[in-house]
Amino acid sequence: QVQLVESGGGLVQPGGSLKLSCAASGLFFSVYAMSWYRQAPGKERELVADITSAGGSTNYADSVKGRFTISRDNARNTVYLQMNSLKPEDTAVYYCNARLVSRHYWGQGTQVTVSS
Repeated sequence: QVQLVESGGGLVQPGGSLKLSCAASGLFFSVYAMSWYRQAPGKERELVADITSAGGSTNYADSVKGRFTISRDNARNTVYLQMNSLKPEDTAVYYCNARLVSRHYWGQGTQVTVSS
């Protein structure tokens, strides 16, 4: 059974930082591309960042470029999202996604709230 478990969300002030983690189990982690998505209230889910299976290539939404960094540790079956210079508009539920061709798996999400 595949499980993706996100952690690290919470309440942070504008300008602050958070690091999200997503621990995967039940799949051969190192062959999956991994992504972080987010969904704010009343909005569609959007891609935030993704990383190839070996970690050699990353991609970011324009809204987070220069502030967020995605990384992975294949030995620990974990993908991370370091979020710096957070803004209120970054408030959302953040989801981890594992992708291999047409196969997708999702985590349950972790809430990130940026507010003073």
